[in-house]
Amino acid sequence: MKTVSIGMIGGGFAARLHGNSFRMVGGLQLRLRGVADVNPASAKKTAEEYGYEHYTTDYRELLSDPEIDVVILCTPPYLHPDMIIEALAAEKHVICEKPLTGYFGLPEDPDPIGDTVSKRKMYRTVQGDLKRLEQAVCSSKKRFMYAENYIYSPNIQRAAEFLRAKKSTITFLRGEESVQGSPTAGAGAWKNIGGGTLLRIGCHPLAGILYLKSVEAAAKGREISIREIVADTGRIAPTLSQTDRRYLMAHPQDVEDFGTMTLTFSDGTKATVFANDNVVGGIQNYIQIYCNDATMLCKITPTDSLQTYFLDSEGLDNVYLSENLSHKTGWNRAFVSESIERGYVAQLQDFMECVAYGREPLSGFSLAKQTIEALYAAYISAEEGRRVILPEL
Repeated sequence: MKTVSIGMIGGGFAARLHGNSFRMVGGLQLRLRGVADVNPASAKKTAEEYGYEHYTTDYRELLSDPEIDVVILCTPPYLHPDMIIEALAAEKHVICEKPLTGYFGLPEDPDPIGDTVSKRKMYRTVQGDLKRLEQAVCSSKKRFMYAENYIYSPNIQRAAEFLRAKKSTITFLRGEESVQGSPTAGAGAWKNIGGGTLLRIGCHPLAGILYLKSVEAAAKGREISIREIVADTGRIAPTLSQTDRRYLMAHPQDVEDFGTMTLTFSDGTKATVFANDNVVGGIQNYIQIYCNDATMLCKITPTDSLQTYFLDSEGLDNVYLSENLSHKTGWNRAFVSESIERGYVAQLQDFMECVAYGREPLSGFSLAKQTIEALYAAYISAEEGRRVILPEL
């Protein structure tokens, strides 16, 4: 049995998602070699909880470790570009969390950058970063894997199987991720994340939609690309009183907490992405696929496999029901096998096999690049109030 040695960079929420899924990867021996986080307490906690052999506050220790095959970047997106390039130069395979990159400000930018820097400038800068990353990925003998779990959700993969078999024409796709707001510190500032809700959570359904169109294109032996984008963004939370906001966690400063984008593909078909930070009742993740001969609804979360009804929450304080669900009484749809349903296990299975056997991942650099390009084109559209034709510049 082949062994894959892993280094985890970042010890926060995403690292825990990966840690829970490692246990379900089969057919390979996984060695959790080391974890790095600037916060020593976080690094120590992650190492102890998941069984990493050691922890450090310096990620370069992992890059210089000859026993590590692959590093996973569970770090803020502003760190991704340099870390990816460093890791590839150190001859490590790279798994990168989403979003791939973004615009985080330049020395000459006035604060706050989300309100003062034109989205056109952001687009140009991000394009430069993407070219730099693409060159590093293409010139490396190691693999780049984009950790977009939507792609690996069982219902998305099942829908892809149907599309390949029937060679259906997708006429319209609709995808959404909506939450109660982000618990991440600094999520309300553009300089920390590279955008607001459209980038932070809208990247998921967008990538899923782009993947499904690529499946259709491959099945028909043709190329399908994005032709144009029109988008709208806004800040809903500031319009609410403190009382009205008591159940929400959205605190946008110079980012949007609501966004939509509509894509027109080169074949004339359409897709719409919704992202909202002002939704109570649990996280909403789905993609609906309308075809010339079929309709498919991929409900990633919540699902209906377990519905619960509790009169009180006694004894449930430390029991996880579902993400973004603060109240456990009444009727709820509890997560069951979350790591499987949301694609994390299949994603890591694919990535570990890519490292072990030298094949390409389902979710790689091309998808990561297309997703970021589309999102920043959407920001231009929203700011300038017009339809953006790709490539914009």
